[in-house]
Amino acid sequence: MAEATVELNELDFAGDDRVVPFQVEGLDVRGRAVQLGPLLNTILERHEYPAPVARLLSEAIVLTALLGTSLKFDGKFTVQTKSAGPVDLLVADFSTPQSLRAYARYNEERLAEAVEAGKTTPPDLLGEGILAFTIDQGRGMTPYQGIVPLDGSSLEEIAGLYFRQSEQIPTKVRLGVAELYDRDDNGKARHNWRAGGLVAQFLPEAPERMRHPDLHGGDGDESETEWTEDDAWNEARTLVETIDTDELTDPQVPIERLLFRLFHERGVRVYEPQPVLDRCSCSRERIKSVLDGFSAEEIEASQEDGRISVTCEFCSTTYRYEATEFADA
Repeated sequence: MAEATVELNELDFAGDDRVVPFQVEGLDVRGRAVQLGPLLNTILERHEYPAPVARLLSEAIVLTALLGTSLKFDGKFTVQTKSAGPVDLLVADFSTPQSLRAYARYNEERLAEAVEAGKTTPPDLLGEGILAFTIDQGRGMTPYQGIVPLDGSSLEEIAGLYFRQSEQIPTKVRLGVAELYDRDDNGKARHNWRAGGLVAQFLPEAPERMRHPDLHGGDGDESETEWTEDDAWNEARTLVETIDTDELTDPQVPIERLLFRLFHERGVRVYEPQPVLDRCSCSRERIKSVLDGFSAEEIEASQEDGRISVTCEFCSTTYRYEATEFADA
């Protein structure tokens, strides 16, 4: 079934927590854009992350929403960092058709030291490590994983580099996170997190137009021909680079208006938005299946007063089991 398209003046704006696919035919560009609000607040407030950690995890969540909703099959898409910095783990995953969850792990003492020293940029907090993109199509299928080093660049720069080098697609990514302060209807101070993002990819019909200094054709591709960036992609990339954080996160600037501002001269087309929901994949049965694989000694070590409690790191739900449920372990 073909995706439905609408003009800007016909839109009911997608609003928060809905990814908007788009196409700019005049520039041979396809992409996705999103603004996250309630979903983001729910995930961050569940763990009461310190602001520097919340900002990092928010970027990972936006990136996961943008890329996960592009899956054309039932499966799971995961963005994960493993690194040596104060924030040593970020993980966000999207399960089709619309479930997203995320978690960050950090060392409180090292984080406090970094904040005290004014070292709160993503490279400072993450340190050396890797960023992994994993696509899992489910049982019977081998997961695909692409890994790029954390080299001191931002997450959006690293993601763009991954697509250019691993997928051979010129890609530009923009991510933005903001804290908003206002008052509710009763005049009480209120704090909210917002985030937004956009990914644009150059997909012309003629493959040779996709050539880029970061792209290569394999062994023997040593042409000394002077390279010139395709005008269409140069224009699209330059336009995307003009986006600032305020535009990505402002609740008064719907994502469709941002797309119109960027690409209206080239004829931007938007498609039906895809919702993303705060929904964890954990369950009592799934966790019990893991515990069923424990030995009798491990079950004994895990119980307290005859019970075993397991708390999901993502959604903070605690599942409790009687040790007698594993009597045969």
